[in-house]
Amino acid sequence: MTVKNVVVLDYGSGNLRSAQRAVERVGATVEVTADRDTVLAADGLVVPGVGAYAACMAGIEAIDGRSLVTDFLATGRPVLGICVGMQVFFELGVEHGELTHGLGLLDGTVEQLKAPILPHMGWNTVCVPSGSSLFEGVADERFYFVHSYAAHSAPGLVTTAEHGEQFVAAVELGRISATQFHPEKSGDAGAQLLKNWLATL
Repeated sequence: MTVKNVVVLDYGSGNLRSAQRAVERVGATVEVTADRDTVLAADGLVVPGVGAYAACMAGIEAIDGRSLVTDFLATGRPVLGICVGMQVFFELGVEHGELTHGLGLLDGTVEQLKAPILPHMGWNTVCVPSGSSLFEGVADERFYFVHSYAAHSAPGLVTTAEHGEQFVAAVELGRISATQFHPEKSGDAGAQLLKNWLATL
């Protein structure tokens, strides 16, 4: 079996190395870079993210990440967004009254969860739609979340979770996959999900 080459997009996010190690552990070679030629030559692209939506978008814009991600998708190869890396795939993010334009790959807005305790931190179950390839074999498992903001609707196959209210936990739309939770912190279930994603490369 050919080993797949994955790029973790380097725009200064705090979870770059943990994402790199997690994807390496499930069998890919992984490079952390923002070099255009290296990105566009990869079999798959991971966009991680932690912290504030606006700060992540500023980092992405600083490396011309908008065109990197859209040009990569135009090649027909898969992209995976993790946590705020998923959130920036949406059209808009609203934090502390500040509106930030995202990458616009997914219709919808990321807003603060209506919940008695924030952030939503820890293990939670998810509700997976039929036909999901991302969650094959792990639909009944728990995944690790750390976030206060989320989308409430999305196009494609949408996996949901509950914390105060229902929110989008994952999206599968064509070559775009994204998870609000951290597969790299989700033990064996997260590793299997990453393997499932690698299998689409």
